[in-house]
Amino acid sequence: MASMQSWRKAYGAIKDTTTVSLANINSDFKDLDVAIVKATNHVECPPKERHLRKIAAATSIARPRADIAYCIHALSRRLSKTRNWIVALKTLVVVHRLLREGDPTFREELLNFTQRILQLSNFKDDSSPIAWDCSAWVRTYGQFLEERLECFRILKYDVEAERLSKQGQGPEKGHSRTRDLDSQDLLEQLPALQQLLYRLVGCRPEGAANNNYLVQYALALVLKESFKIYCAINDGIINLVDKFFEMARHEALKALEIYRRAGQQAGNLSDFYENCRGLELARNFQFPTLREPPQTFLVTMEEYVRDAPRMVPVREPLEFPERLLLTYKPEESEEVPEPDPVEEERPPVEEPVPVQPIPEVVSPPTKTVVADTGDLLGLNDPSPGVSAIEESNALALAIVTSVLFASVCIRRKHFNNWQHCLAR
Repeated sequence: MASMQSWRKAYGAIKDTTTVSLANINSDFKDLDVAIVKATNHVECPPKERHLRKIAAATSIARPRADIAYCIHALSRRLSKTRNWIVALKTLVVVHRLLREGDPTFREELLNFTQRILQLSNFKDDSSPIAWDCSAWVRTYGQFLEERLECFRILKYDVEAERLSKQGQGPEKGHSRTRDLDSQDLLEQLPALQQLLYRLVGCRPEGAANNNYLVQYALALVLKESFKIYCAINDGIINLVDKFFEMARHEALKALEIYRRAGQQAGNLSDFYENCRGLELARNFQFPTLREPPQTFLVTMEEYVRDAPRMVPVREPLEFPERLLLTYKPEESEEVPEPDPVEEERPPVEEPVPVQPIPEVVSPPTKTVVADTGDLLGLNDPSPGVSAIEESNALALAIVTSVLFASVCIRRKHFNNWQHCLAR
C-alpha cells in the first residue's frame, strides 16, 4: 500500500509538470492556466496564496468578461477530468475562495455558465480507503457550493458579504437584511437560507476525512459562513414572528413550517459545532452559543392558523369609509328617475290662485278644495327613486358596520393571541 501511494504521488507530479509545460506552449492564457494547475496540483496541501492571487486578478472587474469566462471554463475542465480527490477538493477550494474574496463578476459569470461545474454526485476516488472517505466529503462540499449559488440567485445578494449595520454601530453589531423584509420576500428567502444551512450541516466529515488536514482547511471556510447564515435566519425568524399575526392563512402555514424547521436546524447546527470542536481547526474559532426558538410559541401559532382569515383584511375602508359608499353610486343613478318629470311638477307650485281659500278650512266644503290642489310637495306619493336611495344607503351602512365589526374582532383576536404569547 505504501509503494502504491508513492507511485500515485510520483505519477501526479509528472502529470502536473506535463500540464504546465503544455500550457506554456499552447495556451493563449498561459499565466492563468499555469496558476490554475499549480493551485490545484496533486500535492496534499492547501492552494498557495500567490497562485490564488493570480487567479483572482484574472477574474477581476478590470479584465474582459471573456477572460473571466475562460477562467471558469478552465476550472470546470480541471474538475471534470480529474479522478483524484486532492485535485477535485483543491479546485473547489479555489472556487470557494473566489466566491468569498473575489470580484462579484466571477460569481455573475459562474451563474451564467451553461454547465453546472459543481455537480459532483458521480465523483469517486477508490484508490484507497482514505481516498474513498475523502471523496464522499468532496461530493457534499460541492453540493454546499452549488446551494450557495442557488441561494444567491434567490436572494440577489451574498449573505457573507452583505451585512447591514445599525446607526452608530459597527457591522458586527448590525443585523441582516432579513430583519427588514416584508412578508412576501421573507417567505421566499428564509426557505432558501434554511436549505443552504441544511447543506452546510451535511458537510460533517466522517471516517478518515475527519482528521485530514486538507479537508479541515476547506471545512474552516464552511464554518466561517455558518455564523452569518445562522444570524440571517435568526433575524428573519424575529421578523417573521412580528408579522405572523397579520398574515392570511396560506402565508401563516408557510411561516409556521419555517418556524418549526428553524428549531430543528438550531439543534443540528449545535451538534455540528460540537463535532468540529474536537478538530484541529477549532483552535482558532470561537463558536457561538445557539438558542432555539421557544417551542411553546408553536401552540399560539397553531391556534392562530386554525382561525386565520383566508384573506388579509383590507384596512383602507376603515380609514376612509366613504369609499364604500362610492361603490353604490352607479346603482343610485340607475334607479333614480330622470330630472325631467321633476321639472314639470314645479310650475304648478307657482300658481297663487288655489292658495286663497285656505282661511275657509273651518267649513266642511273646503276639504274638497284642498283635495283639488294636489300634493304640491310630493309628500304623499314618494317617487321610487327615493326608496331606492334609502335602501342603498341602508345597505351601505350595513356593510360599513359589518366591516368595522369584523375588523374589531380580528384585531381583538390578534391582541389576545399575542398577549397569551407574552404571558407564556
